[in-house]
Amino acid sequence: MLKQLSTLTAGLLLSVAAWAAPTVEMTTSLGKVTLELFPDKAPKTVEMFLYNAKHGFYEATIFHRVIDGFMIQGGGFNSSMEEKKTRTPALQNEANNGLKNERGTLAMARTQDPHSARVQFFINLKDNDFLNHRSPADGRTWGYAVFGKVVQGMDVVDKIAKVPTGNAGYYENVPVTPVVIQSVKIISEK
Repeated sequence: MLKQLSTLTAGLLLSVAAWAAPTVEMTTSLGKVTLELFPDKAPKTVEMFLYNAKHGFYEATIFHRVIDGFMIQGGGFNSSMEEKKTRTPALQNEANNGLKNERGTLAMARTQDPHSARVQFFINLKDNDFLNHRSPADGRTWGYAVFGKVVQGMDVVDKIAKVPTGNAGYYENVPVTPVVIQSVKIISEK
């Protein structure tokens, strides 16, 4: 009986490991942040984020928009505030996935076009309900697609939120000293 229980337990552990969410480690100039991604809720968004991570797209990009008490945004500009050329197409908005823009969640940045997200992302510093998907009855259906969350390093995110900011050309809320994303390394894909 003990041997059967041990075999069953080992089988369950393998099953849980097979369904574990992908995780990435983002190394910034202010520390490391570990992110768990949700491919079951935002499959195309996670796929594109992992593609860009695998191909080194995020290396040497910065957190270019930092608003304490709101969010930190990065992944699209270098430290000279030059936009990096993207390799991936615009994504169909996946905000209608049941996930909320809550403190510590990772979501896609986009323009006014709800289907324009490509590479830029943000981490919510607080619950930002106004960024969530709404029903058509609420008058605004498209929100910002949450596709992951911080599982380690929220202290680093909060440190980034406190850096002094200013203007860079017509961009506002830009850190005076660039907060560089040195790498985004995939720890596990499944």
